[in-house]
Order: sequence, then structure tokens, then C-alpha cells
Amino acid sequence: MSVEYQAVGWNRQKRLYDLILGVGILLFLATFVGLSLRHPDATVETALIRALGLLALTLLHFILAVGPLARLDRRFLPLLYNRRHLGVTMAVLASGHAVFATLQYHGGSAVNPMVSLLSSGQATHFPSAFPFEYLGMGALIIIVIMAVTSHDFWLSILGAKRWKSLHMGVYLAYGLLVLHVALGVLQAEGGAMGAGLLGAGAMIIISLHLASGIKEWRRDRPQPTSSEGWVDVGPVSDIPVGQAKPVVIAGERVAVYHYDGMVSCVSGVCRHQGGPLTEGRIVDGCITCPWHGYQYYPDSGTSPPPFTDRLATYNVRIRDGRVEVHQVANAPGTRVEPARIA
Repeated sequence: MSVEYQAVGWNRQKRLYDLILGVGILLFLATFVGLSLRHPDATVETALIRALGLLALTLLHFILAVGPLARLDRRFLPLLYNRRHLGVTMAVLASGHAVFATLQYHGGSAVNPMVSLLSSGQATHFPSAFPFEYLGMGALIIIVIMAVTSHDFWLSILGAKRWKSLHMGVYLAYGLLVLHVALGVLQAEGGAMGAGLLGAGAMIIISLHLASGIKEWRRDRPQPTSSEGWVDVGPVSDIPVGQAKPVVIAGERVAVYHYDGMVSCVSGVCRHQGGPLTEGRIVDGCITCPWHGYQYYPDSGTSPPPFTDRLATYNVRIRDGRVEVHQVANAPGTRVEPARIA
């Protein structure tokens, strides 16, 4: 969380994360180019163009897989914390691929390289001569817009719903990019292996999203409510210490937290970008959103000063070792005495 505008809210974790990411990128590029140059007809320029494109596409697959993986297995949650760093890095790599490819294949033209690029693909019959460059250009525009607007500065201007809708364009960019690469491989090399690998990658992404969606659908089934309005959410032992159990109460997803010998319940949706507080954990006495680190006190749903975000809270009690939550939410920011574990 940041009180004022900062390009990046640096901390030790982010520095280590980016260091590993940077070293990994350099090693990948060096290895790919080195192996490519073993071919007698290969050039450094062509090898670098392909390396940047392949790495950007690989990162995009990883970015799209992190979300469902974290929902299927909580051990993947740490990978979710700095996903925006991966997105911006991927946009830089994709831009480098596009710039170098344009200069390499259109730089020697008598006209501007961009004019040459846009006018080179005249035939549009599919797939042998379809101008796949147009698809890549469309994907790149979306990816760059998302990278430029990834900071919370733009979130505060656009609002959470508009910002989120804008960044859902990553799926359109992914589809365009898969077609761009598949057609490029088929037209340049005439082989189907590359297209087959792309298809396999797309199936993995789709399968992960379907699996996580099915898991959430099963988890979000409404719980039975007593005549007094209390919902039995299960034994205390089912809630890991320092973490939450997701429950749907009166059509709303809530997070029931177990911490310091107590149990509290708040809304399960972060006020920042709608992140899943049900997947967060208690850090320094505060509920911490797994997406971008926004924090809230578990008993009142308020953010620590100077922040003013507030969550709805729920009354909680423990009877015979089982946690019960009242279905009526309190006003956001209302402090509720935590239920103490005997």
C-alpha cells in the first residue's frame, strides 16, 4: 500500500523477485541465442527476435496460469503477489520483439518501416497468406495499454470496475497472440509442431480456469441458516491459523479468519481491486490481500491509518467448537468483538 504516488513500492521481497526475474531473462536470451547460432544459416538478429517473442509468450502463459493455480492450491499464492511485475516485463519483451522484427524485415524498405509493415500483407485468405502481423500488432497494443495503466494511479482515476474491465483485455490479447504466432510459424516454416505446442498451452490455460471455476462454484454454495439467522460454517479446527475459510452467506462471499485464539468475519472482497481476501492471511495483525497487499483489521474491517478503506463485518460466535456467523452484515468499519476460542 502506498500513501502517495510511487512508481514501485519497493521492499525486500520485490527486489529479490525482480532480481530473480531479470537474471532468468538474461540467461534465457543468452541460451536461446547461443543455441540458435549453432545453425549455419542463423543470425544474431533473427535469434534475438525469436527469443524475445518466445519469452514474452511464455511469460503470458505463466501470468494467466498463476490466478487459477493459486485458487486450486494455496502454495501458489506467493507467485500472485507481484504478478503485475511479470505483466510489465512481458510488455517490454513483446515491444522489443516487435521493434526488432519491424526493423529487421522492413528497415531496408524505401518507405517508413511501419508503412511497409502495414502495406506488406495484401492477401487475406486464411491461413497461407493472412497478414499475421496485424494480429500481433493488435495484441501488442492491448498489452502495452495494460502495462501503462497497471499502476494504482490509473486505478484511482478509472475506478475499480473500469480498471478491471480494461485489464480483462488480456484474454483478447492472448487469443490474438496465439493466432499471430501460429500463423507465423505455419507460413514461415510450414510445420505444425509449433502450432500444436501453442494449442497445448491454450488447453492448459483453459483447463486451469475451468478447474478453478468449478472449485469456486462448489465452495460458494449457500450454507443453511438457522431460524435466528446464524450460519454454521464448521469447526474451528477447519480454519488454518492466520488464514481464512471462504463462506457464502446471504449471497455474499465472506472470509472467516482464525488468529491469536480468536475468530472474526469480514467481507471477502478487497476494496482495492476486488481481490479475494478469502485467500489472504494475517500479517502483522492485519488481513492482507494476496493481490497487492492491502490490509484491514480483522475485528473492524478498517485499514490501518492513514488509509480509510472499510469492509463490512459480521457477528461471530463459537458454540460447541463450531463457528457460527450471523447472516446480516454490519455497516462497513463496524467493530465486532471477536469470538474467543475456549
